[in-house]
Amino acid sequence: MSYEMTVGENDVANRRILRLALGVTLALTFSQTVNWPLSYITGILTLILLGLPAPAPTLKKGIGFVIVLILPLGVGTLIFIPLFEYARWSGILLLILALFGCFYFSARGGSMVLGLFLTISLALIAAIGSVSIDALLIVISSMALCATTSMFFVWLAHAFLPELPLEIKSKPEAPPPSLRHARHHALRSLVIILPVTILILFSGSSAAYLPLMLKVVAMGQQANRTMSHQVGLEQIESTLWGGFAAIIAWQVMSIWPSLIMFGLIMALSGLFFASRIFKGYGMHPKTDMWSYAFLTMIIILTPALADSQASNGADTAFYSRLALFIVIGLYGWLSVAVFDEFFPFKEKSLPSS
Repeated sequence: MSYEMTVGENDVANRRILRLALGVTLALTFSQTVNWPLSYITGILTLILLGLPAPAPTLKKGIGFVIVLILPLGVGTLIFIPLFEYARWSGILLLILALFGCFYFSARGGSMVLGLFLTISLALIAAIGSVSIDALLIVISSMALCATTSMFFVWLAHAFLPELPLEIKSKPEAPPPSLRHARHHALRSLVIILPVTILILFSGSSAAYLPLMLKVVAMGQQANRTMSHQVGLEQIESTLWGGFAAIIAWQVMSIWPSLIMFGLIMALSGLFFASRIFKGYGMHPKTDMWSYAFLTMIIILTPALADSQASNGADTAFYSRLALFIVIGLYGWLSVAVFDEFFPFKEKSLPSS
C-alpha cells in the first residue's frame, strides 16, 4: 500500500461524496435563483473541481482558476472574431489548430482541468462569437461570475467537510506519455469535436446549441483520457445515465416546480453519482463515465428549467434536447470506433538485443 492509513477508506470516500453533493447542490440552487446568462455553468465548474481527490484550493489557486478560464476567452475573442468576420476559413483553420493544441496539452501530461477550460473557451467563442460579439462579451462577464461563484462554493464545501488527514508516501512521478501517444490521443479527440464544432459554427442560431457544444467538449476530453476501445461505449453509457436522471428530475419538477424540490433532487443526484466517482482513497475505476454522466444531467436539465420560465413548450423542448444529446452520444461512439478502426494506436516495439 502507498498509504499509511490514519483514517478508514470509507471515511475518506464518504467525506468526498458528501462534499461533492453539497457543493454542486448549493451552486446549482444558487444559479437557478440568480438565473443570469449561463448561470448553470457555476454547477458544472463546481463539479469539475470537487470531483477531484484534492484539498481545498488556496486563494492563489482560486484566483488563478478564474484567470485561466477568463483570459483565453478574452484573448480568443480578439484573435478569432475578426477572422470569423473577414476570413472565416482562416479562422476555422486556426480554431482546428487551437483545439488540437488543447487536447495535446492534456494528453502530454498537462492538467486535464486546464485543458478542459481552454477547450470550453474555444467552444464558447465558436458557438457565440461567430454570431454576435455583443453576446460573447455578455458571456465573458457571465463566465467570470460563474468561475468566481463556483470557487466560493468549492471553498464553502471544503469548510463544512474538510479533507481528512492522510499520510501519503512519496512515489516517483510517472513519465509523460510519448509524443506518438499524445498526438494520437489529441487527434482522436479532435475527430470527435471538430465536425460538430464546424456545423454549429455555420449555423445561424449557433448560440442556441451551446449546451450541446459543452457536451461535445466533454466527450472530446473523455476520449482524450484513455486509448481504451471502451471509451466510445462509455460515452453512450454516460449520456444514457445522465439523460435518465434528467428525465426523472424533470418529471418530479413538473409535479412540484419549486426551488426546494430542485435542491433536493440535485442533492440526491449528487450523492448517487458521487458515490460512483470516489472509491476508497482514490477514484472509482469508471470515474470518468460517472462524472460525465452527472455533467450530462446538469447540461440537459438546468438550461431547460431556466427556459421553462419563459416558454410554454418547455416539455417538448426538453425532450428534443434530450434526443439530440442521445444522438450526439451515438455519434461520439461511432466516431471513436471508426477512428480506432482506421488509425489504431500501436506502441513501437523495442528492438531485440
